Amino acid sequence: MIEGSPSAPPAPGTLNYQAALAEPVAGRNSLEEVHRTIHIPQTGGWLGRLFAFAGPAYLVAVGYMDPGNWATDLAAGSRFGYQLIWVLLMSNMMAVLLQTLSARLGVVTGRDLAQACRDNYGGPVRWVLFVLCEIAIAACDLAEVLGTAIGITLLFPHVPLILAVLITGLDVLVLLAMQRWGMRKMEAFVVALIAVIGACFVIEVFLSRPEWAGVAAGLIPRRLSSEGGENSSLYIAIGIIGATVMPHNLYLHSSLVQSRRTANTEAGKRQACRFNLIDSAVALNLAFLVNAAILIVAAAVFARNGQPVDEIKDAHRLLHGLLGTRVAPIAFALALICAGQSSTITGTLAGQITMEGFLHFRMRPWLRRLITRSLAIIPAVIVIWLTHGRGTNRLLVFSQVLLSLQLPFAVVPLVKFTSSRRLMGSFVNPAWLNVMAWLVTALILGLNGKLVFDQLAAGHEAAGRWGWVVILGAVPFVAGLAALLVWMMLRAERGPTPRITAPTAREVVEAAGARKRHFRRIGVALEANMNDATMLAEAIELACIHKAELLLMHVVEGAGGQYHGAEAGDAETRQDDEYLRNLVEHLRGDLVKYGVPAVNAALGFGDVKAELIRMAREEEIDLLVAGGHGHRRWADLLRGETINGVRHGVDIPVLAVRGTVAKKDGKTPR
Repeated sequence: MIEGSPSAPPAPGTLNYQAALAEPVAGRNSLEEVHRTIHIPQTGGWLGRLFAFAGPAYLVAVGYMDPGNWATDLAAGSRFGYQLIWVLLMSNMMAVLLQTLSARLGVVTGRDLAQACRDNYGGPVRWVLFVLCEIAIAACDLAEVLGTAIGITLLFPHVPLILAVLITGLDVLVLLAMQRWGMRKMEAFVVALIAVIGACFVIEVFLSRPEWAGVAAGLIPRRLSSEGGENSSLYIAIGIIGATVMPHNLYLHSSLVQSRRTANTEAGKRQACRFNLIDSAVALNLAFLVNAAILIVAAAVFARNGQPVDEIKDAHRLLHGLLGTRVAPIAFALALICAGQSSTITGTLAGQITMEGFLHFRMRPWLRRLITRSLAIIPAVIVIWLTHGRGTNRLLVFSQVLLSLQLPFAVVPLVKFTSSRRLMGSFVNPAWLNVMAWLVTALILGLNGKLVFDQLAAGHEAAGRWGWVVILGAVPFVAGLAALLVWMMLRAERGPTPRITAPTAREVVEAAGARKRHFRRIGVALEANMNDATMLAEAIELACIHKAELLLMHVVEGAGGQYHGAEAGDAETRQDDEYLRNLVEHLRGDLVKYGVPAVNAALGFGDVKAELIRMAREEEIDLLVAGGHGHRRWADLLRGETINGVRHGVDIPVLAVRGTVAKKDGKTPR
């Protein structure tokens, strides 16, 4: 329907966030391809609606049981027995709280956390937050690479670890296949992987026969010590927090909840918030049970026998030796592979969300995945090469500590936004929830601050007389990030940024009518075969309409043209030159009576794309007509694609003409 004249846009700062988001806007929604694609039934039972909302939290939960969690849980259980179970429980409670706030932000405002940060912070701050988030995603992906690779080598002992790491790069193909299924099938696939992991650890716990009294005692909080550096209870506890409350999951959850087509009313949003809370509590508590099972197995098998685990591979080997069964290590390896692959999905989606939200830049998911996976594979290969495969667990734990250090830069804006009545309206956090959220934030900041101080002190001491270099290099960086956190905590939120509204049909038509163009010179890129007939037909028609000059363009691609350019005098060059001259001679007489002032030819040599761009600029053509073959993907890779390269190199319209002319007697005539 063609609408009337659009109403004037609201003045900045006066727009109600909920009213501004009454209708989805194409190109500005989080995860556009799945945005509001899942129907929520308004009739029927409570369980039916709960099932429709269930799913996003399970995609988030897989990040809470990835190989990085395994490394920290194994280290905690094998070194400190059941003593750090309370850290797991506390981390899980923090995760439920923060993920619920993330889901609430997405449901109420229609913005994911990255988009909300872009709306409220300036360019430099946005870039800092984006870079920190990318570091977190790369650290998480590093854990997935190492975990999956270790799992492969455990199931197939003859596969070298470096080769297994490289094999993990093939999961791009798995991701591409799953994205074609749709969100619900992807969620079902992830739930199936979680079920496999859970079943494997039920077997592990049953076989390990833990001391349940010790498990219960481990739920009581106790002092964390920093003695022992990377083997201290504080370092491992912070790794557990970073592995459990993952920063990129906060961005992810605020986007995934928008895949549900909830009613855009206060009642509809309250229903969505309530069901998402249930979804988060169930999914994350399942993740807690898996992590607790890993720690309990490590305590029952390794700590009880005085066998601290430095590597996941050691845990697999010791399980067989200490339990005397092949079932436990096989279940362990299978669960590890499932954990790595399921976490891959969430890492890719989170990367897409943050890039689009912070930068308004969209990259193909497979390319985004390939870049992220490459950034993870490179340090993994280097560490494996230098340590002969013995440094993987330390790298895994370090990756989780890195996640924890980045966590405040996602938590602080999340708590600030959901505490703002200007952004959340009647859905603003109640006072008791605000107190809990800020206490969690303070705890994360306190633990991270102590860890950073201890690491700086240790680095200063280890450097000896060069300790001042460590302080001079690290302190300004740390102080700058600390100042950014303080600024974000004290800064008042802006009013909601008006969203870009979709143009009406009348506006588009009027703009098109105002953009009348007259072409003086029209170029047509010819291939010297029968396909040229289709392209010439389009170019001739346009030249007659616009009374424009017609330029016939062809590039000699053979070896002579590649290496000798215009100096080449081989048979191909002579034949192509004669072909163009004959075309010009035939067309000049026919087209002059239709007002076409001239027909000329230009011959290029070498790279087709570069030469077409050069000729288009030098000949000052206003429109380029080129041929499209219709082949895609692998055919593009093998045969090349010209139009995409050309259109990015010129600032004139490029008309792609697809179509072929039947060959005469099976031959392509000249």
